[in-house]
Amino acid sequence: MVIGDRQIDTMRHFTASKRFLQKLGSWVVRRLSRTSVRDATSGFRAISREAALQLHVFTRFTYTLETILQAGEAGLQVVSVPVRTHPEKRRPSRLFHSNTGYVLRSLASIARIVILYNPLRIFLLLGTVPMGLGTALLVRFLILYLRGSSPAGHVQSLILAVILVVIGALVWLVGIISDLIAVNRRLLEELVRRQREQGLEVRR
Repeated sequence: MVIGDRQIDTMRHFTASKRFLQKLGSWVVRRLSRTSVRDATSGFRAISREAALQLHVFTRFTYTLETILQAGEAGLQVVSVPVRTHPEKRRPSRLFHSNTGYVLRSLASIARIVILYNPLRIFLLLGTVPMGLGTALLVRFLILYLRGSSPAGHVQSLILAVILVVIGALVWLVGIISDLIAVNRRLLEELVRRQREQGLEVRR
C-alpha cells in the first residue's frame, strides 16, 4: 500500500490546531499499526492486488485509518510518498464539517479496529486496573488482620476488594472470548480472500 503524504506543514489552509491533530493522529496510527506512514488520513492511495484481497472495510465513516491498521496487522508493506494537493476551495471536504466531530469519529474507528484485531491485549490491560486495585486492598486487609487489627473495621474495604477482583476477572474473561471470536474472524477473512482470488481467476 502506497499512501500519498500531503506534507501537512506546507498546507496553508490548515490551521495550527488541525495540523497538530493530523500529526497526533498519524503518530497514534503509526504506533498501533507498526508502520511508518506519515499522513494517516490521506485519501491518496495505491493498493496492490494482493493487498486489496486482504483488506476488509467495516466502517461507513472512512477507510483511511481502518485500512492502515488492517495492513499493519496483516504484515503488509506500507510506504509514503509526497504528493501535491489543490487548495481547499477547489476540493472541499465532504467527510466532516468540524475538527471535533472528525476526531471523535476517528477515535471510535481506531478503537473498533484495535479491539477487533487485538481484543485479548486490550481487555487484559483494562482488567488489570480493577484486578490490581482489588488485590492491593486484599493484601492490605490480610496485613491488618495478621497484625491483630479487628476485621470488623475493614469489612467495607474487603467487600470493595472482592468486587474489583471479580470485575477484573470478568473483563479478562471477555478478552479471552473476544480473542476466540477474533481467531474465527481471521479464518473467515482468509476464506473471503480465497473466494476473491477465485472470482478474479474466473473473470480471466
